[in-house]
Amino acid sequence: MSGQLRRRLVAEFVGTALLVCVVVGSGIAAQQLSPGNTGLQLLENSTATVLGLGVLILVFGPISGAHFNPVVSVADWLLGRRNGTGIGYPELAGYPLAQTAGAVAGSMLANGMFDLAVVQISTHDRITGGHLVGEVVATAGLIAVIVALARTGRAALSAATVGAFIGAAYWFTSSTSFANPAVTVGRIFSDTFAGIAPGSVPGYIAAQILGGALGLALIVWLYPDVSEVAADITTPQDAAMPNADQLAVQPSSS
Repeated sequence: MSGQLRRRLVAEFVGTALLVCVVVGSGIAAQQLSPGNTGLQLLENSTATVLGLGVLILVFGPISGAHFNPVVSVADWLLGRRNGTGIGYPELAGYPLAQTAGAVAGSMLANGMFDLAVVQISTHDRITGGHLVGEVVATAGLIAVIVALARTGRAALSAATVGAFIGAAYWFTSSTSFANPAVTVGRIFSDTFAGIAPGSVPGYIAAQILGGALGLALIVWLYPDVSEVAADITTPQDAAMPNADQLAVQPSSS
């Protein structure tokens, strides 16, 4: 394994761990600070997630592309096949594993910070037909936003725009917009406001895969030459070599 690939995998592991730590940690804090007020808890949780996600994209984007999401990684790989751009097979194999491991670690870290049992299994059942539709919509929208920004030359806005979409989707989807298989698995391990019971996870992941495919299909249809700019969507850059111009336009996602 090359040093560059190791850096990218570590960036995906740490970035996803911190993302889940933000989601779960702010959920625990919200539950403690606003007991019995679910609406306020969701506002606190979503606000922290939006801010945390934007920062993480800016920090890790120049290294790994800041995918933090297997659906995003697969979309990047698929879009780049025609012209040999996007991530390669080593990243395609390694990113989802690093993201999922990071998500589990992030959930445990959040538990520990609030003096809860580090390893928990959530009992929060979320599986309904409406929740699954919400996950399809949220994931399709996420992929469409990421690719459309790059296609229209606005990739520099990814940190703010992706964060804004996820924040909005917390509220307009019944599932509160997991939109990420790795994060979904990670949230099994915290029996708190932000957790999800294991029995709900397969349905969520299936809905996320379907949503990712629909979002990608929509953008490919709207922008037939999208593969020509796949390298500008989430292609990793070596952290040791970024310059000011690269940092100004480095795209990212979640």
